[in-house]
Amino acid sequence: MFESRFQSFADETSTRDSAARLSALRAELARKGVDGFLAPRADEHQNEYVPKSAERLAWLTGFTGSAGTAIVLADRAAIFIDGRYILQAPREVDTKLFAPFDVGVTAPPRWLADNAQSGAKIGYDPWVHTPAQIERFAKALEGRNIALIPLAENPIDTIWSDRPSPPKGAISLYPPRLAGQSAKAKIARVRKALGDADALFVSDPHALAWAFNIRGADIAHTPIALGFALLPKEGKARLYVDEAKLSAKTRGALQALADIAPADAIVADLAQAGGRGEAIIFDSATVPSKLVELFREAGGRPRLGDDPIALLKAVKNETELAGARAAHLRDGVALTRFLAWFDEAAPKGELTEIAAAQALETFRRDSGELRDVSFPTISAFGPHAAIPHYRVTQTSDLRIGRGVYLVDSGAQYLDGTTDVTRTLVVGRASKRLREHFTRVLKGHIAIARAVFPVGVSGAQIDAFARRSLWEAGLDFDHGTGHGVGAYLSVHEGPQRISKVGTTPLQAGMILSDEPGYYRAGEYGIRLENLIIVEPREIAGAERKMLGFETLTLAPFDLALVEPKLLSAEETQWLDAYHARVRRELSPYLDAKTRKWLSRATRRV
Repeated sequence: MFESRFQSFADETSTRDSAARLSALRAELARKGVDGFLAPRADEHQNEYVPKSAERLAWLTGFTGSAGTAIVLADRAAIFIDGRYILQAPREVDTKLFAPFDVGVTAPPRWLADNAQSGAKIGYDPWVHTPAQIERFAKALEGRNIALIPLAENPIDTIWSDRPSPPKGAISLYPPRLAGQSAKAKIARVRKALGDADALFVSDPHALAWAFNIRGADIAHTPIALGFALLPKEGKARLYVDEAKLSAKTRGALQALADIAPADAIVADLAQAGGRGEAIIFDSATVPSKLVELFREAGGRPRLGDDPIALLKAVKNETELAGARAAHLRDGVALTRFLAWFDEAAPKGELTEIAAAQALETFRRDSGELRDVSFPTISAFGPHAAIPHYRVTQTSDLRIGRGVYLVDSGAQYLDGTTDVTRTLVVGRASKRLREHFTRVLKGHIAIARAVFPVGVSGAQIDAFARRSLWEAGLDFDHGTGHGVGAYLSVHEGPQRISKVGTTPLQAGMILSDEPGYYRAGEYGIRLENLIIVEPREIAGAERKMLGFETLTLAPFDLALVEPKLLSAEETQWLDAYHARVRRELSPYLDAKTRKWLSRATRRV
């Protein structure tokens, strides 16, 4: 199990494979009468984690990141990645075949407009692109005499001879004792949010899971079932899932909420609704372009925008929050046991990145409650820690020696989802390293201590995490925090703390607090806890205020802290946090680990 988890397409795909696959794709494109092809890392739902059958970009290029797009033309090809993968992509991809580009500098539509020849026909799979994505390409190609051609079949599927079969994970019911509300009540809330629309088309499997109180096993790390739903304002919903995934009990419960139909019934149903001239809300972030176009062509009135379920799902009820607290207590015990073990094992010089990740997962499994890790563990030593989304494989596995080790990991438990990052030092930390670590810690504390009025968005507080770094001429190229689901996705929207996080934060939302700093080729630092937005009472306040409750329970490495850089308030926060960690975790630890934790949470 561990070996396969730390294997990747980068390990399995040689330069020869990539060259042969690229050549085969170009031949297939010629047979289809097109001159190029858009190949995103996407499935029919725009999931972050996709089934193996949808890992087309990885199969073609070797790139294993969670976001990217390749464009293949007859005489050249390129792969576009964001700032998280600038260092990773060239390690995995043959850059003689696919030229790598940072999407923040060179947008794929602009590259295509500049590199495709006049009169070119560029194919795309309308099931794995949203209308907005295709519109961006179309706008960039205006006046260039370059046509976008939707294809009936994905050409990569045609040449991928050993492509895995679509997933068949069983669908299970998520009980109200964990969900905090019945599916019937949730669906009623969704209907109230539809305004004057006739229906909502649900294309995000996370929204599907929340609304119908179901969970699945179709993809790694996130317990969702791939499927769609049509939820009318009046009348019975229609749920499109593979019926082979349903037990008799699950089928019976769902049939009380919706008619169950196979996925291929969607086309006919949307065409009929379009013929009636209905107005249907489609989630612009996840709906396939194919479905919107066929609905429009049938006479329907598509309304592309935000799925109202996203915001309903983001605001957790008290049952979900209680589950999150229980999950984080359990996870904190496992992580603290790992940290104590690492402190003893790492200096011996025999530990590797994979071995450390395996050990952490074992400590979590010891609880008897682990369902899965919530994302591939980032277990990174030295220069690998400077790669924000590094993923260790059998070929990249480094031995951990003196220096910085970063571990970003999380777990899926039935009652909650966790995500936590700690940066550790093996041996003595340099003055420069302590300064960098402490500046990141100051940013983390600034978010944790933030108090702000109702209506403030994550974009307005993102700078709190960066101020100390900016004062030293430093920064980091990812957001400060993302939303987290309730036994769902570890990366949930619309809430986020980032420069582009425009959704106002609301009480009950769960987010991460994870500023960082990365010194290419040397080390990386990231410090992450999960936090809950909560009401905050302030004497004499003229506005309703919010703040954060910290969920995560695990010590920070005090060997990396430079106390002189902390203010009195920051020192007080750190000491109080460590006292809480010690108080809440100690009853569940053995004597040896309790003794280690006592030292690890000493006053600064």
